[in-house]
Amino acid sequence: MCRNITELRGLEPPATTDEIDAAALQYIRKVSGLPKPPAGAEDEFAAAVQAVAAATGRLLGVLPARRSPPTKVPPLRRPEVRARMAARQNP
Repeated sequence: MCRNITELRGLEPPATTDEIDAAALQYIRKVSGLPKPPAGAEDEFAAAVQAVAAATGRLLGVLPARRSPPTKVPPLRRPEVRARMAARQNP
């Protein structure tokens, strides 16, 4: 489970929909304490992720520009993470 929520403000190029969705999922997992939705709550879990992603997208759209980029590269922009994701998709 994640320990830190990914910072998306000030990225160049700006945060993608996939990055916003991944951060929303990370947040919902963190606050629920569950790595995946429990049986019977899949729809509510997915709805919560969608709501957080939508709110995040709106927020990022109105925040002022940063003077410097975030200090850490978001996970979906790291080559090692992209390689793991590709390996999972093509077993």
